[in-house]
Amino acid sequence: MPPFNQPAPQLGNQYSSDRLLQLYLRRRLPADVLAQIEPALQAMGDLAGNELYQSQLADRLNEPQLTQWDAWGERIDQIVLTPLWQRAQQIAASYGLIATAYEQTFHEYSRTCQFALAYLFHPSSDVYSCPLAMTDGAARTLLQAGNQALIERAIPHLTSRDPSQFWTSGQWMTESTGGSDVGRSETIARQAEDGSWRLYGCKWFSSATTSQMALTLARPEGNPSGGRGLALFYVETRNQHGRLNQIEVNRLKDKLGTRKVPTAELNLLGTPAIPVQGLGDGVRSIVPMLQITRTWNSVSAVGFMRRGMALAQDYAQKRWAFGSLLNQKPLHVDSLAGLQAEYAGAFLLTFYLIELLGFDEVGQSTPQQRQLLRLLTSITKLTTARQSVSHTSEIIESFGGAGYVEDTGLPSLLRDAQVLSIWEGTTNVLALDSLRAISEDPSIWPVLREQVNLWLSNAHDPSLSQAIVVAQTALDRCEQWFAESSLDRSLAEMGARRWALTLGRALELALLIEHAQAALIDANDRWLAAAARRFSCSAVNLIATIDANDNQILLS
Repeated sequence: MPPFNQPAPQLGNQYSSDRLLQLYLRRRLPADVLAQIEPALQAMGDLAGNELYQSQLADRLNEPQLTQWDAWGERIDQIVLTPLWQRAQQIAASYGLIATAYEQTFHEYSRTCQFALAYLFHPSSDVYSCPLAMTDGAARTLLQAGNQALIERAIPHLTSRDPSQFWTSGQWMTESTGGSDVGRSETIARQAEDGSWRLYGCKWFSSATTSQMALTLARPEGNPSGGRGLALFYVETRNQHGRLNQIEVNRLKDKLGTRKVPTAELNLLGTPAIPVQGLGDGVRSIVPMLQITRTWNSVSAVGFMRRGMALAQDYAQKRWAFGSLLNQKPLHVDSLAGLQAEYAGAFLLTFYLIELLGFDEVGQSTPQQRQLLRLLTSITKLTTARQSVSHTSEIIESFGGAGYVEDTGLPSLLRDAQVLSIWEGTTNVLALDSLRAISEDPSIWPVLREQVNLWLSNAHDPSLSQAIVVAQTALDRCEQWFAESSLDRSLAEMGARRWALTLGRALELALLIEHAQAALIDANDRWLAAAARRFSCSAVNLIATIDANDNQILLS
């Protein structure tokens, strides 16, 4: 008798099997817009669940390779990308994963259409979403800066649907001195007699090093220290001969996850550069970029969560243990249902942020919506990133030992998700940013409460009443804590993370309730109502009274 072999989990079309995405798009997109974008969503869903997913498994052991010297001793610093990344670049361009946002074919819904495609693409791309995020951020930054020469030079490439013309962009901000504290950058910009600029310094962590261009911070000689003394520069990475433009690649980073992303440590040895927008206030100049890349971060988080759920649910239909299939075991079902509710909340918060972004980019947002966009970019990123890490960890556990075995492809889900709470601002950094946003503009809070009250006031199904109470109570606690902590800066900083995560989770629950009520009315669909009720049973209010002395004792 042959030994037993457990069938592997399988994926099908990731659009047609995604109930939440379809519910959301049917509600939010006009029928004519959905009809136009749906063929691309179907095709991307098929690619993501079949060809790309199988390529991902087959390509598991490949990583980018750096060759620093050729056979004759010439420094070449050549990086060879993995086969899947080379394929992903073609798909990203031809499906308009950047172009869709800038062509504005769908007007205020262009961002929703773009990110729906990106959400399907990301989990099967070995994090090719990383250079796409930076490319999108670079395009928005150049357009908002209004540097016409750079717009004419770069934007047609960054937004092209032709793979042979499409450029990606890196962003070189991180140095060993700073990390999130980019104001400590040591890269120097020197102006030559002919007026041109050249950069000198070391960038410790530059993702997507193979990109054709990059935006980077440097300090013009003579400028003061700190963020205001930095300027934002545009760099093309190669000269007319195809050689690196006074750039050396010291090494590729050996990372926990995102190992297919060619992240490098670079020396800038007089790299030609062009100021993007003046010679100061560089940190302020990258705000449009951060707004976009943090949104991509949130989309990537929910993409990972959805991928984990798809695999775990398929596996539960196939794995027999203790006398029945896993999907017949009450405890296993309970565990997966909780994860499903978490994913649903993260999805709706992320796509609400995308709605705000879409309206803002076509000039249709109200001042109140712009306030919400400022706050929720950070709140959504930090909340969904933390959810994605805990979610993928639980998904791995749901497979038992198979989840811990590398050649199943499952462990990479958890390793790759971990970057999301670090890249583009850690949870703590973004929590403090969120506090600062409200402190600088206290009117944001009543605007937020008014929006949440509108969502909840439309929910009248009795089955949602307890969830409404949980959401309102958590928001009340956030407001109370903010008022109390505003009198003590140390207390505010110590509790900022718990406050921000509570706010994010309360907003997720409120959105679940709002969408659940609409689904009940429109189609008598109870899926979202079940998600709202289940989410309300989790820990939504994370605010606690902590003794700072206990913190000191524990770390002494």
